[in-house]
Amino acid sequence: MSRAGILFLGLTAIVAAMVAVLAFAVLRFFAAARAFSRRHREEGSETAFVAGALEEAVKRLKVQERAMKARAEASERLSSEIIASMTSGLLVVGEDRQVRSLNPAGQRMLAVSSAEADSGRDFGQVLTRAASLADVIDECLQTAQPVLRRAVRLPEGGAGASHLGVTVSPIRDETGRAHGAICLFSDLSEIVELEDQLRLKDSLARLGEMTAGIAHEFRNGLATIHGYARLMDLKQLPPEFQQYMQGIRDETEALGQVVTNFLNFAKPAQLTLGQVDMAVLADRAADEIRSDATARHGTVSVQGEFGCVEGDEVLLRQALSNLCRNAVEACTAAGVGPQIVIEGTIDRGQRQQRISVTDNGPGVEEADAARIFRPFFTTKAHGTGLGLALVQKVIVTHNGRIAVEPRPGAGARFLITLPLLTQPAREIVSVTF
Repeated sequence: MSRAGILFLGLTAIVAAMVAVLAFAVLRFFAAARAFSRRHREEGSETAFVAGALEEAVKRLKVQERAMKARAEASERLSSEIIASMTSGLLVVGEDRQVRSLNPAGQRMLAVSSAEADSGRDFGQVLTRAASLADVIDECLQTAQPVLRRAVRLPEGGAGASHLGVTVSPIRDETGRAHGAICLFSDLSEIVELEDQLRLKDSLARLGEMTAGIAHEFRNGLATIHGYARLMDLKQLPPEFQQYMQGIRDETEALGQVVTNFLNFAKPAQLTLGQVDMAVLADRAADEIRSDATARHGTVSVQGEFGCVEGDEVLLRQALSNLCRNAVEACTAAGVGPQIVIEGTIDRGQRQQRISVTDNGPGVEEADAARIFRPFFTTKAHGTGLGLALVQKVIVTHNGRIAVEPRPGAGARFLITLPLLTQPAREIVSVTF
């Protein structure tokens, strides 16, 4: 083989080797490209899977958050409804003495408005009309010890309760440190009033039993004296003795009337119960004294809201008429034209009818207010002291109560409270005659 052939074969071999290397490189490139494309697709799927899982987890967290928020709102709403529905008063005070919460029942018992009970106010300012309750809470805050079943009396004459049963407990954190107080209180006014009524009824019964026999004996003796005095002819007596005999007759008649009144007071009341319209009763009582008041240049008015009670209409009318008549007599004795106002109000929460009789007379002294309903106590020159005692007996017999507001120089105000029947009340327009 010639030299040229050998060179051609060598050159061909070199070209073939280069072609083989190039083909191997191309194959490797395409293989690497396919591997890269496969890895890219795998990485993209994994990223999408992770992103989807994260999105699903976020959705679940949002659902759980909404559910927890709804449960928290429902729990808060339930707590608010429970506190608002409690018949007992609930007062929560912080260690800074500021009110955290006062439920509606507590506001009603303490005669505190919603604005006055707003959080952030010092409880001493909120309880200005219930200083005794504030003292009990302050005692718990200072000693960090509970106060259990404490009886508290509030000033009377307001719209709230007059007697409270109080329990105050300190609020403690997880370390046991006290950082406030929670006060629970109940209205004991009705219970105290019932106890007072029972004591008064028992006292009246004992008084009647003890004195009925004595009064009978007095009446028999007075009847004998009066009978003999009437048998004596005044014309046959010397003139200087006639006035003495007439005095004996007058005094025995007066004492006989006192004994009769006292026996009426002492004997048990026989009630004929029925439905009594207090508006009609007030109108009748006003009519009975209207002519006397008008003759003395005075007026009588009936106003307010009246309902129906269960009672003896005759006895209740007598009691209300006696109060009105006393008012006219008090004004007449003071030399003023009587201005008598019979006003009715209804406490629907306590189911009570309140009737007040107000005049413009001299009023009642503070010292007399506590004993004005006692038998034989009177401020009149010729009074027997049984009129108001009989009124009280009638009211107490009807499971009610009567009180007087001492207002010296500003007129007297008697307040009657009776249990109300479950019937709608009617409005009475104020009329002055």
